[in-house]
Amino acid sequence: MGTGADFQEGLKEIQDDLLAMGDMAEKAVSRAVEALKKRDLSLAHQVVADDAKINRQRFTIEDKCMRLIAGHVTEADDLRPVVAILNMISDLERVGDYAEGIAKIAIVIGDEPPLKPLIDIPRMAQLSVEMIEGGLKSFVTRDVELARKVVTSDSVVDGLYDQVFRELITFMMVDPRTIDRATRLIWAAHNLERVADRATNICERVVFTVTGKMEETAD
Repeated sequence: MGTGADFQEGLKEIQDDLLAMGDMAEKAVSRAVEALKKRDLSLAHQVVADDAKINRQRFTIEDKCMRLIAGHVTEADDLRPVVAILNMISDLERVGDYAEGIAKIAIVIGDEPPLKPLIDIPRMAQLSVEMIEGGLKSFVTRDVELARKVVTSDSVVDGLYDQVFRELITFMMVDPRTIDRATRLIWAAHNLERVADRATNICERVVFTVTGKMEETAD
C-alpha cells in the first residue's frame, strides 16, 4: 500500500493526462469544423484517423486510475477526483467521436457547392471548445464557481443550434433539392450541441469533486 504522497503524485500525473486528452478533443472539434467550413478533405481524414489516439488516451488514463486505486490509496485519500476523472474521460472520448462525425460529414459533402456560409456552426464549435477548456481548468483548480459559470454557455450553444435548425429547415421547404446538404449540416450542428452537453457533464463532476454532491448545473 502506498502513502498519501504517492497517491497525490499519481493523481497529479493522471490530471496531466486528462488535460492532454482534453486538448486532443478540443483540437479535434476545431479541426473538424474547419474542415467542414473550408472543404478541406485532407484535414477531415486526419481528424477521423486521430480519433484512435483519443480512444487510446482514455484507456491509458483508465488503467492508471485503476492502478492508483489498487496500489496507493490510504484511508485518508479522497477518491472523488479519481471517480470524476473516470467519468470525464468518457465524456472526452465522446467529444472525439462527435468531432469524427463532423469530419465524416465534411468528407461526404466533399466539393459540393456550399448551401450557405457557415457562421453559427463555427461559433458553436468555438463555444463548445471553450466550455471543455473551462471545465477542465475548473477541475484542476477545484473552482466550483468557474464550473458553474462555464455551464451558462450551454444555453447559448442550444440557442445557436435552434437557430441553425430552423434556418436549414427553411432551406429544405423552399427548395427540396437542398435536403441532403441541409440535413448533413443539421447533424454537424447537433454533434456540437452534444459536445457542449459533455462539457456540462465535466462541470458537474467538478462540483461533485469539491462538494461530494452531484447536482444539475444547467439552467
